[in-house]
Amino acid sequence: MVSVCMYFQVHQPMRLRRYSVFDIDTAYFDEENNSAILKKIAGKCYLPATGLLLDLVRQYEGRFRFAMSLSGIVLEQLREHAPRVITLLQELARTGCVEFLSETYHHSLAFLYSRDEFREQVELHRKLIAELFGQTPTVFRNTELIYNNDLASYVGTWGVYKGILAEGADHVLGKRTPNHPYHIPGTQGITLLLKNYRLSDDIAFRFSNRSWPEWPLTADKYARWVKRIDATTTAAPNGRTCNLFMDYETLGEHQWEETGIFEFLRALPKELMTLDGIDFKTPTQVIESCPASDVYDSPHMTSWADTERDLSAWLGNAMQSNALHELYKLEDPVKATKDADILRDWRRLTSSDHFYYMCTKFFADGDVHKYFNPYESPYDSYINFMNVLDNLRSRVEQAG
Repeated sequence: MVSVCMYFQVHQPMRLRRYSVFDIDTAYFDEENNSAILKKIAGKCYLPATGLLLDLVRQYEGRFRFAMSLSGIVLEQLREHAPRVITLLQELARTGCVEFLSETYHHSLAFLYSRDEFREQVELHRKLIAELFGQTPTVFRNTELIYNNDLASYVGTWGVYKGILAEGADHVLGKRTPNHPYHIPGTQGITLLLKNYRLSDDIAFRFSNRSWPEWPLTADKYARWVKRIDATTTAAPNGRTCNLFMDYETLGEHQWEETGIFEFLRALPKELMTLDGIDFKTPTQVIESCPASDVYDSPHMTSWADTERDLSAWLGNAMQSNALHELYKLEDPVKATKDADILRDWRRLTSSDHFYYMCTKFFADGDVHKYFNPYESPYDSYINFMNVLDNLRSRVEQAG
């Protein structure tokens, strides 16, 4: 038996406006641009994809299930600029076939810099998910699937989660497979589910690539690939899982409607369920029904970003390190002001996207880091961010 566990990540940052050293107002965020981008993505992805998933859930009467994780930042923007998306998500929640996961509210790197802030952001997010969708999350996924043993141990001490999601990194797995749950070293009562990045990326990145030898990717072909897990995985018969984790924007935005991505998704559940021994489960259902059979020991940080699967997309150069260091130096002074507006702005600055825009790894080659990136260069991003941070610092000093 292979259980297909699909999880979609939904996030859009609050991008900064152009902010010079001469600016003194506190309107840091580009409301016009953020609204336009969100509405564009809602039209191409969030509305048609969510409507399609709702149709599939109803069509298969509970047999088609999946998970979603939505940052607090994107939910705030959807409430204001695309409330119909929230309505559709709430309809999905009422079906009982969709599990909403837990994460940091601000899609931040807080775990790397402040355990207190990390936990506060996770609690803020849990409350928002309960408020909007009537669920208390039982599975956690950190920003960009950033993970190591220490993260799992810390989150495990809270006693509220059954599982954590992470990247199935080859350098940690070795010759093993991501296709069954894992134990976490030194942590009891919490199970690890690993992304099958090859099968996930076949949809997320290669689907419309005409130079890919497997193009065009059809639902029946893909279903046969999933079915192979039965023959290639040595886990117990009820312990095999195919974890397909990807950005929600894959559906209609990264892979445009013209590529056939929606037709592929519409056909996929039928093709999978007609093959003997394949069903759909949410992460919690996988954890409850598929016993872990091995230990995944990850002392070093991994993520699902780029080919390196590490932290270099956010911490790969001196600009990023300096910006993050200066940002988190302000945490205690910001909280000491007890000013809700200052705290809100500071937390919005913790979103990982601000530091992703400073990445120089592939800049010379015209890289993937340009997805709705408002800056001409990583250096431009750094200067703009630091100008905003300097203004926020002055507000903190005045409030103190």
